[in-house]
Amino acid sequence: MVLRPSILSAGRRLTTAAVAAAVRRGDLAGAEEAFASTRLKTMATYNCLLAGYARAPGPGRLADARHLFDRIPHPDAVSYNTLLFCHFANGDVDGARRLFSAMPVRDVTSWNTMVSGLSKNGALEEAKAVFKAMPVRNAVSWNAMVAAIACSGDMVAAEEWFRNAPEKKDAVLWTAMVTGYMDAGDVQKAMEFFEAMPVRNLVSWNAMVSGYVKNSRAGDALRVFKTMIGNANVQPNASTLSSVLLGCSNLSAVEFGRQIHQWCTKLPLSRSMTVGTSLVSMYCKCGNLDDACRLFDEMCRRDVVAWNAMISGCAQHGDGRKAIKLFGKMKDEGVVPDWITFVAVLTACIHTGLCDFGMRCFETMQGVYGIEPRIEHYSCMVDLLCRAGLLERAVNMIRSLPFEPHPSAYGTLLTACRIYKNLEFAEFAAVKLIEQDPQNAGAYVQLANIYAIANRWADVSRVRRWMKDNAVVKTPGYSWIEIKGVRHEFRSNDRLHPQLDLIHDKLDRLEELMKAMGYIPDLDFALHDVDESLKAQMLMRHSEKLAIAFGLISSPPGMTLRIFKNLRVCGDCHNATKLISKIEDREIILRDTTRFHHFRGGSCSCGDYW
Repeated sequence: MVLRPSILSAGRRLTTAAVAAAVRRGDLAGAEEAFASTRLKTMATYNCLLAGYARAPGPGRLADARHLFDRIPHPDAVSYNTLLFCHFANGDVDGARRLFSAMPVRDVTSWNTMVSGLSKNGALEEAKAVFKAMPVRNAVSWNAMVAAIACSGDMVAAEEWFRNAPEKKDAVLWTAMVTGYMDAGDVQKAMEFFEAMPVRNLVSWNAMVSGYVKNSRAGDALRVFKTMIGNANVQPNASTLSSVLLGCSNLSAVEFGRQIHQWCTKLPLSRSMTVGTSLVSMYCKCGNLDDACRLFDEMCRRDVVAWNAMISGCAQHGDGRKAIKLFGKMKDEGVVPDWITFVAVLTACIHTGLCDFGMRCFETMQGVYGIEPRIEHYSCMVDLLCRAGLLERAVNMIRSLPFEPHPSAYGTLLTACRIYKNLEFAEFAAVKLIEQDPQNAGAYVQLANIYAIANRWADVSRVRRWMKDNAVVKTPGYSWIEIKGVRHEFRSNDRLHPQLDLIHDKLDRLEELMKAMGYIPDLDFALHDVDESLKAQMLMRHSEKLAIAFGLISSPPGMTLRIFKNLRVCGDCHNATKLISKIEDREIILRDTTRFHHFRGGSCSCGDYW
């Protein structure tokens, strides 16, 4: 039987289509299998698999791509350009240079790949030289150069290249400027370019949303997102939702995050692992651990990033044992932990007091998984030792580090010194912190607090003068709560809230009930040299207590309150909130800079280990 040429051609198309389909869905093993089963390979078949290797950079992929390229009977321009991209994707700039020099023919894509690859690998001046040597340039060439210069942070030069670009209606060109200004922190200029864009695409909108979040303007990010979804021509993707959900996390805007979740369920995006992970992270950071766990359990596929989000969430909420159980389950399911996983697990040990288990994890991280400890892991270990009261061991670890310790290590030690009233190590930590960052207000404040506890008021005055001489501004502490979609902020001894009289009345009644239950104000947290009765009154006007009292008078009985604070919760407020949760029969969830505290029935999820 003789097969007709049309049938042979159809067979080739089908097998090449199978390779291409596997590459599109990221199934490189499937693409290799389809390629191997194809008896009659065309140039398109080779180029499809080559593109698969280029899209999946990593150890060995460049070698696979080179091996495949050497087997192509007569490689064409697409083959050369794809391999060139693969070299850059794997950081092999020298190999890319050699290949480009040896190419028998170069088209505009070849030159553009060189310009883009060189700039992304830090060779900006060489990229400019290649751009100037190009025989023919197109919009992609100009876009690559403007994006590269903007990425370098030289926005003056980027604007000059932008003005010289012949095609000004290209959304990619404008988006490069928006991204560059957002990365540089010049939000106003980014807004001006965005508003002036002759045409916008999804990437343009994403640049604004993510740029606002990056510049701590999450409220503006949510506003842009609302405008975006009202535009019928733009459909958000996984990247959009990841950015906007991060904005919800930063604002603790759980209700808006929940709306996005409901909106996602109506779209194919709901099956995206990236979106699922972002939702899990958002619920964790907004204090809804139960919703996060439920969503995580419903996810069809979970990669290491998803597991990290859930383990980290449990750790931050003080459920360290669940975090460690998840860590075991993750390994059982064949997911290999990365360095971020171990940061999450060590954090769980910190918040649960599992010092011995944390030390074993730290030891096996390198020995079993070959993960070199980073500064984040050492900072966790210092924190673990400090919370266990092993201050001398923590100091020895800091002194023996193979690199300069992160400021957080000294900050952790300083906090522990306050708890354990160790002035010697406190002064050591404070001096080191101030050497690293003379404008670090926390170092001065913590040291002053330790002196205040010891009634060394002359030293408190000395530290405050030191702050003044160095023009250090203390970050004001404040707490906030969201009621019916409206955010209410409070500062200690707040005088601005319109319902302050009702809040004070509520606190006065709570104080009487708490004292009947044995509450004694912890005056160590009233850090002023004033009369004790005034100290007690100042403690009852701390921002956390004001926010809780407002939540109690503004919500129905039994409703969970979620309070957020920009600094660490004070010990007196922690003790008072335990009693308030019992008096009011409420769950009160309080997030500070280090973790979540879940207060129920007179106790806290941290077990007073915080």
